[in-house]
Amino acid sequence: MFDIGFWELALIGVVALLILGPERLPTVARTAGLWLGRARRFMSDVKADIDNELRSEELRALKDIGADLKTATSDLDDVGRELNENVVSDDTLADAINQSAGVEDAEESAETAKAPAKENAGAG
Repeated sequence: MFDIGFWELALIGVVALLILGPERLPTVARTAGLWLGRARRFMSDVKADIDNELRSEELRALKDIGADLKTATSDLDDVGRELNENVVSDDTLADAINQSAGVEDAEESAETAKAPAKENAGAG
């Protein structure tokens, strides 16, 4: 807070002793100490109040972020459901394509099976 060293305090003490005298100096020092303690407590209370206010503001911001996350999660769930519905309908289409491709594949496999038989017949 203040940058007062030992020599500055000693100088203030000597001047206060000369001005106030030895009878009044202890009561003035006690009173000054009480006021200094009250000022420190007041400053620490103000600091604590500011810290509490900042924390409560951060908590409010976190709650807002949490609400935004819940909204985003529900939106993603909706998109996921729509994708699942589309995948199911696409699976039906894919099955139809695979079945038609399976017919062509069956024809190709039959032709490849006949080719080695012809080669064996020609060789023998």
